[in-house]
Amino acid sequence: MIIPKSKEEIELMRQSALVVSRTLGMIAAELKPGVKLSYLDQLAEAYIREEENALPGFKGLYDCPSTLLISVNNQVVHGLPTDMEIREGDILSIDCGAIKNEYYGDHAYTFAVGEIKPEVAKLLEVTKESLYRGIREFKSGNRVGDIGFAIQNYCESFGYGVVRELVGHGLGKKLHEDPEIPNYGKRGRGKNSLKV
Repeated sequence: MIIPKSKEEIELMRQSALVVSRTLGMIAAELKPGVKLSYLDQLAEAYIREEENALPGFKGLYDCPSTLLISVNNQVVHGLPTDMEIREGDILSIDCGAIKNEYYGDHAYTFAVGEIKPEVAKLLEVTKESLYRGIREFKSGNRVGDIGFAIQNYCESFGYGVVRELVGHGLGKKLHEDPEIPNYGKRGRGKNSLKV
């Protein structure tokens, strides 16, 4: 069930999302060969707690032992920050959540470390654009299938596939709320993406 949010609740969620964005920005400055993933996790937790007066959103939830989830290269999502060291040419998908004013912020960003292969750069470019194409479909009158269709259609036009086993999601006072947003779909199908 989709839980509608008031303008005030949306503002609180925006503040939580900004905590996540600032945390990821701080982490971006630390990404270089030789840095341990576990060190990035420690930095993120300290920053969220001490600088943002917020709580890590993932740590302890579903038995998650960390503040960040870091997926390296071909890992899809939810990699744990181990003592593995970053290498030149790695790509890191760093997922972060925070709780401020009882609301969650949650998003991820994929970072390239140093020089990456041209085919990897192209993949990152296409998948980032697919996100924006999906966001543009999130409007009154559209359905979840319209969002997924836009993402899937764009990625597949470059010969890429989409992950079907995992989905995006709504959030609020819970980390995972409806609607689920898959990276594939059919136009005009699924829940309304937004009711105004």
